[in-house]
Amino acid sequence: MSPEPQPVDDLVGRWSETDLPTDGKVLPVVTAPASVLSTVGATVDPTDPAIVQLAADLVATMRVSPGCVGLAAPQVGQSVQVFCVDVSEHPKTRSHHGTFVLCNAEVVSSSRNEKAREGCMSVPDFTGDVKRATRLTVTGQLPATGEQVTIEAEAFEARALQHEIDHCQGLLFLDRAAGAHAIHPRKTYL
Repeated sequence: MSPEPQPVDDLVGRWSETDLPTDGKVLPVVTAPASVLSTVGATVDPTDPAIVQLAADLVATMRVSPGCVGLAAPQVGQSVQVFCVDVSEHPKTRSHHGTFVLCNAEVVSSSRNEKAREGCMSVPDFTGDVKRATRLTVTGQLPATGEQVTIEAEAFEARALQHEIDHCQGLLFLDRAAGAHAIHPRKTYL
């Protein structure tokens, strides 16, 4: 029997990139070993116009990247704590909040660890087995308004949130894998 879906934060569930007062542009994605990927991002003012533009750019870049379910600011070369997530189209998703961007996100609580395979646009040649919480509570701020929100996520959305928060803390999934045996060449399907 599947666990009950976590409640959707109403404010986050209703948010979309159309709430941003600017259009996003697609940015190039930085790959390892770029130093920005191993640097702890600075906290931001989510109402700063430059951060609002970055939020729109992250969503635009995620949208044109096949299979991408999240993108963090360090992946486009900016060492700040901003990321976007949208797992709504992924087959492993059980519940989700749709598309959202969080600034200054922090994990408040986590439980029920599970190991699963992860990939990343910034590590294009490898995937890795990473143990992460399957139940998660995260706080953060929405761009433009700066409203404080709390997200209770589970399963695949919880994994995506942890992956993006790690980026903002200067960590890649490679840093979370149990060792070389847990890193695998990425398979390509023709």
